[in-house]
Amino acid sequence: MIVAPSLLSADFGNLQRDVEMLNVSSADWIHIDVMDGVFVPNISFGFPVMKAIQRVATKPLDVHLMIQNPQNYISQVRDCGAMMMNVHQEVCEHLDRTIQAIKNAGMKAAVTLNPSTPVVMLEDVIADLDMVLLMSVNPGFGGQKFIPYTIDKIVRLRQLIETSGSKALIEIDGGINAETGAMVAAAGADVLVAGNYVFGAADPQQAILSLKQL
Repeated sequence: MIVAPSLLSADFGNLQRDVEMLNVSSADWIHIDVMDGVFVPNISFGFPVMKAIQRVATKPLDVHLMIQNPQNYISQVRDCGAMMMNVHQEVCEHLDRTIQAIKNAGMKAAVTLNPSTPVVMLEDVIADLDMVLLMSVNPGFGGQKFIPYTIDKIVRLRQLIETSGSKALIEIDGGINAETGAMVAAAGADVLVAGNYVFGAADPQQAILSLKQL
């Protein structure tokens, strides 16, 4: 299992400390949630903070843009050291063009689906994707409860990936802990994003390890 702790739940007053903790942990990636207060009802941080993270992080950066017009920021995301650029299907009018532009910039391309967006929306582009992120909460805030129908959605996405010949990973974000992590892993998920479960734990490194072992 690939584990990507979300910095949205980190201590922003001690961000370097928390990133350095992830550097020495068993985490595989670092998940960065960028919110614009328009597409989602919250504002997180922008490129100056991402550049600061880049200077400290030694793990690959998985950047999830919960913003309008993400195609306008491909070069900035690349320049912040992103390994994976994640855009929402719901805001990309020309999704295929955006996917190709992300790949041409030298990053891996991922598309995120909100809870109410069916996986069939990716049927025509799935073969070009490196990853699909299924939101298991409504995006915008950490600490929300896992949406149960995500399990069936993972199964449908796994079927789509296999029938299309795609090599896309399945990432799940929202309400992930040891219990829900085990459920989504059994359904076919490859990557777990966890915020509160990691940074709210008495021993964050042990929390990460518990997800790795699912």
